[in-house]
Amino acid sequence: MALRSLNIDQLRLRYRVMIGTGGLGSGVFFALSGNHTLGREESRGGRFLDRRDYCKLHIIAHYVQTLLGDEFRTIPVGAVGNDDVGRTLLAEMADAGLDLGLMSTVEGKPTLYSFCFAYPDGSGGNMTTSDSASSAVDAAAVQEAQAEFSRHRGVGVALAAPEVPLHARRALLKLGGEYGFFRAASFTREELTDPAGREMLADVDLLAVNLDEAAAAAELESSEGTDPALVAREAAARLSRTNPDMLISITAGSAGSWAWDGSTLTHCPKCDAHVESTAGAGDAHLAGTIVGLTAGLPLPEAQQLGTLVAGLSVTSPHTINHEIDRESLRAFSDQCGIQLASNVRALLEA
Repeated sequence: MALRSLNIDQLRLRYRVMIGTGGLGSGVFFALSGNHTLGREESRGGRFLDRRDYCKLHIIAHYVQTLLGDEFRTIPVGAVGNDDVGRTLLAEMADAGLDLGLMSTVEGKPTLYSFCFAYPDGSGGNMTTSDSASSAVDAAAVQEAQAEFSRHRGVGVALAAPEVPLHARRALLKLGGEYGFFRAASFTREELTDPAGREMLADVDLLAVNLDEAAAAAELESSEGTDPALVAREAAARLSRTNPDMLISITAGSAGSWAWDGSTLTHCPKCDAHVESTAGAGDAHLAGTIVGLTAGLPLPEAQQLGTLVAGLSVTSPHTINHEIDRESLRAFSDQCGIQLASNVRALLEA
């Protein structure tokens, strides 16, 4: 579907640019035969699935740029290897309108790549390269973005996503704070139990986590078998004591999501849609939330937009649903019978 450019002045966008760092890569999906756990020396049959995998920075940046249009700039700070996978990703990012001026190609390291395996019951895991080009992104690479931060002082979003080292993401959040950017971040569960990761929460304006990550960040034993609403409530309370000004978005799969705006915890139910794959849904949700906040929506309404983007994303087998734009989101909401907030609908109709 054709993208219609937004009128920046008409929508009074708060921000004009997003500068972000995080993993950039690809992968394959393999469906295993049999539900029993793969043995250490076992040879197991299966088949490759027709699914394209993308990493966090690419997913988030793609949806932000696609939904905000040509007048908005999305600038990834990342790296790929000098290989076919990396060249393909760069071409796709350029086609989506991303500004690749701060991207680099690393010699001697492959582009981040994952081998994802799935059992017939839907469970599974993945193996990911640990020596990838994304692992080479450092604070010096982030400092290359300083001129862009300076140029957009006070009117930008700084995004720090996993799959690059914490020290690089810390440097980006620090630059964002120095130049008055709105700082959005997500972390893995392990990072949120690491003192170095928890320390970074002081420099975050929007924390986006899933229920398990929220439980870890709030030092709860586990989210498993617990009422998701209780976990979200306790996590929001504890995390807000760490950083009282931090907005919090918590996704919980079929249980929907919660948004904490500093005073109120709001629940948003999931979209009732046919699910092809949930991979990438959390990143799609964060992208939609960033778009909503950029357009001046309050957090609960931005959360509704995030839920809508995530809901349509899972109808695709790929971790980026290239059919998503404002028109398709509007049609999807009508199809699902979702009562959109008036500001959300106005944004989708712009």
